[in-house]
Amino acid sequence: MSKLATLQTHLQQQNFDAAFITHPDNVFYFTGFRSNPHERLLGVFVPANGQSFLICPQMEVPDAKEHFSGNIIGHVDTENAWDKLVASFTVPVAKLAIEKSHMTVERLEFLESRITGATFSSIDETITEMRLLKTPEELVELRKAAALADFAIEVGCKAIAEGRTEMEILSEVETAVKAEGADGMSFSTMVLSGLKTASPHGTPGNRKIQKGDFVLFDLGVIVNGYCSDITRTVAFGEPSEDQRKIYETVKKAEETAVALVRPGVLAKDLDKAARDVIEDAGYGEYFTHRLGHGLGISVHEFPSIHGENEMALREGMVFTIEPGIYHPEVTGVRIEDDVVVTADGVEVLTKFTKDLIVL
Repeated sequence: MSKLATLQTHLQQQNFDAAFITHPDNVFYFTGFRSNPHERLLGVFVPANGQSFLICPQMEVPDAKEHFSGNIIGHVDTENAWDKLVASFTVPVAKLAIEKSHMTVERLEFLESRITGATFSSIDETITEMRLLKTPEELVELRKAAALADFAIEVGCKAIAEGRTEMEILSEVETAVKAEGADGMSFSTMVLSGLKTASPHGTPGNRKIQKGDFVLFDLGVIVNGYCSDITRTVAFGEPSEDQRKIYETVKKAEETAVALVRPGVLAKDLDKAARDVIEDAGYGEYFTHRLGHGLGISVHEFPSIHGENEMALREGMVFTIEPGIYHPEVTGVRIEDDVVVTADGVEVLTKFTKDLIVL
């Protein structure tokens, strides 16, 4: 059954007349068409019964036709796209499912003003559940993205040299990855050095690499619409005893959590396993975020792997495992892998070594 047909079955079961899907990632999921429409209207209208249609900026219609075989409604900047949308409805709409997590108040008011008396309900949970378990075809793309992420870390390590800046290394990494065929980066690439590594979401800049630095790479690569996300931390010059202890603690925490992955294990237990290792080593206060997050078309998607999530892991789920220690006076270290839950355990998609590299 196609993804659109699966969604239509749900709409029928819930007595919806139709759904209007607007998040670009979900439009891609259902149609294969990837677009960044900016402020313009993009969406796929899915009736409970009948043919779906895509609405997008007129200038993107030729590209959309390469991916979506259904009817495509284009709109130009001088038109009111919302009027054109409603005029194109293929069924009467009294109960419409929308993505409440993506629909702005302004856009909802546009719809309310044009569909008199209609009610609007969330379709978010249904789509989240559909995207949660990856198909074999999706896993093929995720493996490709992970392999390019491994390559990116290798390029980054080779680019490290005394006096080179974080931004110089970052630029070399992104250029190499795109030359290998990546669609782009999953998010803003992070190359941090020295004590800047102690900021979990630090900003790369013109700091020059110095002997004794740890250098942290956090990056992701998009391949055919699917994302990877990897973090590795390496040493430039012989690390201090404190730096090495922090590194080995994070490595143990990460490997402990990865080894626990299998169907039926609770998400919170992964977080606890990694956190216990870090707390037992005396660094608990320096691990300041959740263990990981879902991964797929979006670089951050469901589920959230944190200490309160009692969701049981299921075969086909893909997520990150990324413990870290961020000591502002010593160094920061994070190690992150992308994993998929298999029938009897785990497959680690990112394969770059986790042994401490000393350059």
